[in-house]
Amino acid sequence: MHGDAVQLGDFFYLRGIMTEKILILDFGSQYTQLIARAVREANVYCEIIPFSKPVVFDPSLKGIILSGSPFSVNDANAPEVDIAALHSRLPVLGVCYGAQLTAKQFGGRVANSNKREYGRALLHKQKDSPILKDVTELSQVWMSHADTILDLPAEFEVLANTESIPFAAFRKNGTKGSGPASGSGATDGAAGNGKAAAADGPEQPLYCLQFHPEVYHSIEGKKIIRNFLVDVCGCKQDWTPAHFISDTVAALQKQIGERKVIMALSGGVDSTVAATLIHKAIGDRLSGIFVDNGVLRKDEFEQVLSTYKEIGLNVKGIDAKAMFYRELAGKSDPEAKRKTIGRLFIDVFQEEAKKVAGVELLGQGTIYPDVIESVSVHGPSVTIKSHHNVGGLPEKMHLELVEPLRYLFKDEVRRVGAELGIPDDLLQRHPFPGPGLAIRILGEVSEEKVRLLQEADYLYTKGLKDHNLYSSVWQAGAILLPVKSVGVMGDERTYEFTVALRAVTSVDGMTADWAHLPYTFLADISNEIINNVKGINRVVYDISSKPPATIEWE
Repeated sequence: MHGDAVQLGDFFYLRGIMTEKILILDFGSQYTQLIARAVREANVYCEIIPFSKPVVFDPSLKGIILSGSPFSVNDANAPEVDIAALHSRLPVLGVCYGAQLTAKQFGGRVANSNKREYGRALLHKQKDSPILKDVTELSQVWMSHADTILDLPAEFEVLANTESIPFAAFRKNGTKGSGPASGSGATDGAAGNGKAAAADGPEQPLYCLQFHPEVYHSIEGKKIIRNFLVDVCGCKQDWTPAHFISDTVAALQKQIGERKVIMALSGGVDSTVAATLIHKAIGDRLSGIFVDNGVLRKDEFEQVLSTYKEIGLNVKGIDAKAMFYRELAGKSDPEAKRKTIGRLFIDVFQEEAKKVAGVELLGQGTIYPDVIESVSVHGPSVTIKSHHNVGGLPEKMHLELVEPLRYLFKDEVRRVGAELGIPDDLLQRHPFPGPGLAIRILGEVSEEKVRLLQEADYLYTKGLKDHNLYSSVWQAGAILLPVKSVGVMGDERTYEFTVALRAVTSVDGMTADWAHLPYTFLADISNEIINNVKGINRVVYDISSKPPATIEWE
């Protein structure tokens, strides 16, 4: 599975495992991932592709959603697809830009006007329809568009309006509502340049919303999306963790055959769940390698190896601390530290991989946000990040990739992990940077500084768990600052390091707010660290949000 040659739906389909699928055509909206998450939460599998990528009409495809966009439909370079051709084959839902593009292509009038609407609005239903089934009158929705539809195409009918927008929801006349018409997705074939070849047969449903049902502020938005999936597209809602596991294990067995897989494990959620799935498929023909790079958390190396043994994974632990400390000496630039750790990790991994005869595949814990972030809506090319978990190994080792989590979101990975029986302590761990504590030690890294930070970080994490705060925080950690200050302990003056505590709340890590931890907790942790970690005499708390700050300091 190199590059974008095979998508997950195709991966299952080509191997004889059928699953239903919704395709989301991305026009560049900041909310496209939220559409996908809402579809997945309804237990329906979906994929996001750039609008310009050919649509493959395999039998599993049940419907298409057109996303929003930062463009105006009247821009000279506005992204377009042939919506009439798409909806001749499948049910289609246009969201915001997708709705405006539909109106324009079918002969309506879209323009920038004084009816621009942004923010909360109340939806007034004018007509009963499957897509607004069980949606309450004056339900709050979220608008975000400068353009608006001034005239609806002749063959369309209004379903709902708001105080400012007369065409908040609409559909093409003759649209059916009790599932897709016959012939939906029944013909294979790909259409180039974002265009879908029309097919003979009954016309499919075409619905449009000039608001964003996928965002939090659209109170019943997920209900509307569910209505499209179930009542319009006829989806069965059987995309569950158990379903994913059985399908993935079968697909992995067909992909891997009798070959061997090697995998670098980090102790994190993604690599552990990916390894467990591969192991479930091929047993001990998966060889895992877990490297102690000297900048892991306190006792993490031993604890993670113990967990892997409990799960039944075939993992070898490599103690390479001394090598990493030696090479990191004298390096204070964050990028230099990252590159050193990445280079050494590849060297260690390759050396150990040579000891496993007959390996042809490389396992990775790549997840869907890694894939989506590297997709450009302005072209069909997809470049998958290579640094996830294992640095530049795909380029170095020339092995075929095995990425069983490639199309899952983080929360889905955790649910799959729970279904697999992976211990909750590992599944619910906060994200941890690949370079580890090296980028939480500002300046040069040394074994003594690592020891100080490990102790402070351990007390901080333990305190969050003891006070039932750990699960309410997206990510937390301690940062050792290159600053010493004067302190007093008993009758002695001290001149020791300062530690900054960082805790943020977030959904996906793309944006984050500093966690408003109780003052009493912060006071207790400050005392705990200063009293128990000799070498630290001052604790501060970071109250910066992302943006403009980042979650990590380096």
